[in-house]
Amino acid sequence: MTELFTVVPPSEAFRILRERVNAGSLTETIQMRFAYGRVAAREVRAPEPLPAFTRATMDGYAVRSADTAGASESAPAYLRLLGDVPMGALAEEPVGAGEAWRIQTGAMLPPGADGVVMVEETTLSGVDIEVLASIAPGENVFAAGEDAARGETIIPAGKRLRAADLGALCALGVLEIAAIRKPRIGVLSTGDEVVEPQMVPGPGQVRDVNAQTVTSLVAEAGGVPIPCGIVADDERALEAGMRAALADADALVLSAGSSVSSRDLTARVVERLGRPGILIHGVALWPGKPTVLAVCDGKPVIGLPGNPMSALIVAWRFVRPLVRFLGGERVADDGFDDVAAEAILTQNLSSRTGREDYVPARLVRGDDGALRATPIYTKSSGIVSLSRADGLIIVPLDHGGLSAGSRVRVVPL
Repeated sequence: MTELFTVVPPSEAFRILRERVNAGSLTETIQMRFAYGRVAAREVRAPEPLPAFTRATMDGYAVRSADTAGASESAPAYLRLLGDVPMGALAEEPVGAGEAWRIQTGAMLPPGADGVVMVEETTLSGVDIEVLASIAPGENVFAAGEDAARGETIIPAGKRLRAADLGALCALGVLEIAAIRKPRIGVLSTGDEVVEPQMVPGPGQVRDVNAQTVTSLVAEAGGVPIPCGIVADDERALEAGMRAALADADALVLSAGSSVSSRDLTARVVERLGRPGILIHGVALWPGKPTVLAVCDGKPVIGLPGNPMSALIVAWRFVRPLVRFLGGERVADDGFDDVAAEAILTQNLSSRTGREDYVPARLVRGDDGALRATPIYTKSSGIVSLSRADGLIIVPLDHGGLSAGSRVRVVPL
């Protein structure tokens, strides 16, 4: 078992894997209603200014700001009211010196006006209004092109589209977008002791947990999971199953069983699937040390440990960023992004130097607003214990434990 002798830090391991595979390049044009969560293949520029016209951001009166100079409650400015600006239409005439139009939020500013006096700062007196405060040019208005100028980049290539992004595109009349095709990820379980979840396990058997957790994570990361079933610890059957899975996918994730012999078997088969083969066999990670990272004829293969908690943590650390990368999204070289938060550790936490530990924890925000993390101690096969956790405490490679009260990085689950 080579991973017992030489292990690679997780950040370096992901960098090595990433350098050997290509980001997603196949694109498709999709309608906006299907674009949520997809990754933009090309940048999108504003075809027109937004807003297209200058409009009010407050209910009040459209005026020339110069006519309000020096206005106050003790010395109001008096302006003649011309009427109401209709919503969705132009004012009947421009604002002249000493004049004002009543306007609602979102209505188009009349020609000649350069600001809006809030209704709270006025008093209506017959056909005149008393302005009780001065305004500056541009006050309480949203100028044409202020949100986006014509030709400005609205969506950069490689961005995963959120609700606000789709709203911006709709506001600009962009109803279709070029998106990266979602990567297809084969998920294969192995082991003589593993049975389908709907079965009643016999003596020494366990239900297949990893297929469900990994497919869920792949979907969350923006990929298309392809469940490939369960293969026994038989070399010929395992090779046939892996080759079939890879033929229909862009990458393969497999759980390699819990025994040393099953992990050795998996590694031998992976080496025959294509060049360059195994890149990393053993990662300085707990739980999850016996992880296999490989590339077989251009397609990445990740071998997870069999224990459910180990498998899920390794999948989060490597599969999640890999799926995002294959889907055309921007991913940091080490696989980390901005998902980690800061919390205060509530009790001492032991660890060993030379490995990156992920410890399940309960996260509670105190009255002072600070997030506090309390470790949940469980073994690497404890999937129910992990389901009770709110996040994972990250113990860095060079730390031989953490003290209560120290600030730690946590990954919210």
